[in-house]
Amino acid sequence: MMDKLEDFESFLKNVDKISALVKDLNASDVEVQQKAVEKADCYIAALDEPCRTKVNKTAINTNAPLQTPLSPQSESPEHFMMIMERDAEDRRKRRVAKEKKATAFKDKGNEAYAQEDYETAVKYYSDGLAELRDMQHLYTNRAQAYIKLEKYKEAINDCEWALKCNERCIKAYLHMGKAYLALKKYNESRNCFEKIVEIAPGREKMVKEYLTKVDLEEKKESQEMIARQEFDKGEGQRTTVPQLVEKLSRPGQIPLYYCGGLEILSQAVTVCTGQTLFRLNNGFSIMSNNDTVRSCLLQKTKDPHSQDLCVSVLKLWRVICCGNDENQKMLMTCPVFRQSVVHLVTSEHVAVQKECLALLCLYSQMPHGRCLAFDKLNLHMLVRNLMACISKPKQQQDNTAVKILENFAAENKFCIQLRNRIDSVIEPFTTTLTNISKSNQHLLPSLISAIGCLTRDDVICHNFAHDPECWKAFLVAIKQCSACGYKEILYPLLGLIINLSAIISPAIQEHAVSLCGCCLGLLKDSDGGVITRATGVLSTVLPQSSEAIQHVIQGDVVWIMRRLLKGTGQTATKYAMKTLTVCTAASCLAREELVKSDKKLSILRHLLGSSCDEMVSGNAALCLAHCLELEGIASNLLGTDIVLLLLRHAAGDAKKTAVQQNAAIALGKLCRSEPRHVNKLRELHGLEILHSCMKLFT
Repeated sequence: MMDKLEDFESFLKNVDKISALVKDLNASDVEVQQKAVEKADCYIAALDEPCRTKVNKTAINTNAPLQTPLSPQSESPEHFMMIMERDAEDRRKRRVAKEKKATAFKDKGNEAYAQEDYETAVKYYSDGLAELRDMQHLYTNRAQAYIKLEKYKEAINDCEWALKCNERCIKAYLHMGKAYLALKKYNESRNCFEKIVEIAPGREKMVKEYLTKVDLEEKKESQEMIARQEFDKGEGQRTTVPQLVEKLSRPGQIPLYYCGGLEILSQAVTVCTGQTLFRLNNGFSIMSNNDTVRSCLLQKTKDPHSQDLCVSVLKLWRVICCGNDENQKMLMTCPVFRQSVVHLVTSEHVAVQKECLALLCLYSQMPHGRCLAFDKLNLHMLVRNLMACISKPKQQQDNTAVKILENFAAENKFCIQLRNRIDSVIEPFTTTLTNISKSNQHLLPSLISAIGCLTRDDVICHNFAHDPECWKAFLVAIKQCSACGYKEILYPLLGLIINLSAIISPAIQEHAVSLCGCCLGLLKDSDGGVITRATGVLSTVLPQSSEAIQHVIQGDVVWIMRRLLKGTGQTATKYAMKTLTVCTAASCLAREELVKSDKKLSILRHLLGSSCDEMVSGNAALCLAHCLELEGIASNLLGTDIVLLLLRHAAGDAKKTAVQQNAAIALGKLCRSEPRHVNKLRELHGLEILHSCMKLFT
């Protein structure tokens, strides 16, 4: 292998020398050309030196040469150039042919790999490399096959060769990191994965997952080493765990026998060493293969003793998995656990349901546990059962089911897997909203928060926004919360509605009038948070319904929004300004009401001069443009700073062109309605700015 590497490097050096000679032969300087010819002669003479080939393959041609003797003209630089170019073309053609053969072998290797025939895949990749030694993909593909065959050192060697072909090869570092991890060389593995982030920062999420695997494997090895050392020393209760596991492996005992043993074992495995010893002594497989234990977990018998045994098993699993990632992983490999845990969520036995939810909650608390649950459990059935548990207040012991759902909803992977089965969430959620009572009111804030996390996914959000029953339930829930004073529910509910109503939907349009009517009522609430979010709902729902706009205008919404703009927080100001803009855009009556109480539009001018929020500034300029359509309003603004304010935004102080455009439109309407504003515009050199802005927008 080393000889071949040296030959390859020698070949590359020769290519560099020949390239330099060709460049000198083409030089305009005659002296440089002459020196190049001399160097070329020396180089050709050097080719007669013995090569490293061990087998003599020299063929002697006994026929007389056909070519004519070399003339002085044939020894010219031009002739040498022609020979070199011809040689380069021949080399190119040979390489193309080799690449074609190597690619064919690579494709065959990929087919074998896809069929899990890794030995054959390695053979084809090797055949490809025999044709072309510097084909990076053949090295990385063969390394991947070697990893499947547990030939980790060979895989690392191939990755190193791939990096010689391309020092930024991500696949080489990826496979090398996996191979080092399998060899328990954790630092080397980390270095490989971290190198990927340096090359491609966009792969950070993937690398983070692999680094987590490295940490877990290193932690597992350390735990097992400590556990074996303590067991060999016979310290404390460490020797008790293997003895108890052995007793529990005895088949055919009554449930009470196993219950007692499991209770003692649960007390002995509360620390990491005990948990690890349980795993090292095949505790998981022993428990899973016990017919009595399997029967109670699968609820084949429902006598009291079997139910108690089921509780004891679930409790033991929870204790041995608490804080132990490897045990969580091992438990998920047990078929009986995967089959039973999803169904036991809806168990009629309260203690069984409680322990099952506690175990699932343990998995939901950390990314590693959540990932295991997503990959191994029937997620759709689990979600349906969790929602069934939540929607039955009589069976609820606490809000553990909601916590599980909330923790799961924080992961994109969960949302993606749930897209096609989101009805299993929407239906029970709407049922719960229409039946709010003292028995379930403590669950609703967390449940709504979980739904809010789910709706961050575009597909799920679209499904919620287009579901008519969902909007009916929102109306019922708002009225119920308002009547009973459930503000802890009302606040997150309004936030969810704001997010959903950003999507244009027939279901929203159908209920827009009723929904906006409810929000008008909430604007009289003493709680500033409720008022802010009710205004937010108006700002997102009103653009979808002209009928709703007329309804809220009759309910004095313009006066209320103007009041909110005088002294509220930034969020309330943003919502109120958008609501006012929507109303003045659709209704002349809304413009008249706004101007009637504020003839010089001082509030809008104040927002244009003071607000740093792009949305507020843009909507203030647009609302002002709407009001300028009324007769006499432009004249009322003579002597104010309106031209300067609008010109600043139109000239480009704002980062978004929408604000610039709205300001330019308002400025144009202002000057058209009252020509005397043009004088101020000229004074500020605004005509040129306005012309540039309008040219940009058009």
